[in-house]
Amino acid sequence: MARYLVYTSPARGHLYPLVPTLQELRGRGHEVVVRTLSSEVDLVRRLGFEAAPIDPRVEAREMDDWRAKSPPKALDRALRTFIDRAKHDGPDLRSAIEAERPDVLFVDVNSWGALAMAETQDRPWAMFAPYVLPIPSKDAPPWGPGLKPMGGPAGRLRDALVGRLVDHGYGKHLDSLNAVRVELGAPPVDATFEVLTRPPRSILYTAEPFEYHHSDWPETMRFVGPGIWEPPGEVAPDWLGSVERPLVLVTASTEFQDDGKLIESALAGLADEDVDVVATTAALDPERFDAPADARVERFVPHGPVVERAACVVCHSGMGITQKALAAGVPLVAVPFGRDQNEVARRVEVSGAGVRLPARRLRPDRLRAAVREAMGRREGARRIAEAFAGAGGAAAAADELEEIAPVGSPA
Repeated sequence: MARYLVYTSPARGHLYPLVPTLQELRGRGHEVVVRTLSSEVDLVRRLGFEAAPIDPRVEAREMDDWRAKSPPKALDRALRTFIDRAKHDGPDLRSAIEAERPDVLFVDVNSWGALAMAETQDRPWAMFAPYVLPIPSKDAPPWGPGLKPMGGPAGRLRDALVGRLVDHGYGKHLDSLNAVRVELGAPPVDATFEVLTRPPRSILYTAEPFEYHHSDWPETMRFVGPGIWEPPGEVAPDWLGSVERPLVLVTASTEFQDDGKLIESALAGLADEDVDVVATTAALDPERFDAPADARVERFVPHGPVVERAACVVCHSGMGITQKALAAGVPLVAVPFGRDQNEVARRVEVSGAGVRLPARRLRPDRLRAAVREAMGRREGARRIAEAFAGAGGAAAAADELEEIAPVGSPA
């Protein structure tokens, strides 16, 4: 049996999808040690794992891309965040290795210093990614703007021109990234995205056909489907059983990104529809929203039981709630505000599992029309649900991690 050290970035959306995999590993007799955001350490310990917080300086560097006024500036802020955190999460992983003496490392895609540190030691290791990766491919548009796939000469020209702009946005940070990597003892890379292609094994918590097919990606990539998990003790609310009309779940991001307009538009746009609305505000104060009679506004509601009853999910295109809805065969209205959400929303549209509504076009009447249209795409959502189930989930992820573990590792 092996001892696995898991290192996450400071985001629940990166920890929670891992939990089924960690439970599967433990069920097979392995030891699992976790380094994660401080607010979740007690939860991880209650689940029966050894756990400790990541360096507080990593958490102190907030993801502030929501302050940007344009997508390129948002990308710039996000990359600066990853590099600033890398100066601390790399040494933090080194300290964790010295303390825990693991056999295998499992490292977050957004922990760029920890990824570099993993390269410098002689243990087997793997990267995990709970969202679609920004690795260039001839089979897909450049990552970021959420472009619709388009073939032919016109599509190739568009992708080449946009690709240059995207490369420039990433390239501005290459020297800073390499300075951190070299300081940690890792070799420099020729392009920023290469930090995501160097791991000897990558576990991707999604699957085709929701994700595009990439014939030119490294063969080290393994798609296992989404990791669906909610904290224990979160049961269906009493009022859910009394809901008789079609239910629309509306969710804002758990990581603040100023997406309150989504809740406001849904409450106004669906007020006179023959549906019941449940809106979860997460990082936003629920008191700021005026709920009509057919709507309920809460900061948090367990999404699992609500999604099972839902006719449609309206969300900010976060990968977690998007894949949770699709895994249940529920169509979506995907309203991207930033980060990877443009890409997620486009995949919802392209896969036929819902409707994409850009945030800049968000109005109550347009959202109402999008919900009506999305409700007719349940068959597409069910098709994605079947593909997710067939990808193998936690068992497939654990198989991959066992495959790279050293033979004869002590329990």
